[in-house]
Amino acid sequence: MKKLLVLLMMFTVFVSCKEDKKTEVDSSQDDKTIVAQDGKTPKQSDGLVAVQGDFIYYADAAVLKTPTKIYGVVVDEKMQELQTQVKAYKKLDTDMVPVTIRGRMFKKDPSEEGWEDRIEIKEILKVSPPNPEVNDVIKIGSK
Repeated sequence: MKKLLVLLMMFTVFVSCKEDKKTEVDSSQDDKTIVAQDGKTPKQSDGLVAVQGDFIYYADAAVLKTPTKIYGVVVDEKMQELQTQVKAYKKLDTDMVPVTIRGRMFKKDPSEEGWEDRIEIKEILKVSPPNPEVNDVIKIGSK
């Protein structure tokens, strides 16, 4: 009797489990999202990487600090555009501002000075105000 009950329960579980198929995207979204044959959107296929970190541009050097790495930022028109957006949130020239960008990562030329890992900004996604509660800067001086 127990074997029959266990067998019946197993049968019920197997029958109730079915292969879920994803539904087709409705036609209103077809116009907005184009998917290539490899299943990636054009933004995923362009080789650019989205990076979130703290940005600073000071004395002709631009840096993007992430929680795991520090990148030297290529100084070009897009970096200058980011700098103008970041200025609104800075109190001091040395303040770092949280940003999210998309860009092309590469290693620097051994003959150049600077950070080994470089990033060239291709798209600015978000610029956020710095968190005033984070106080990780030590200032030396008298009042």
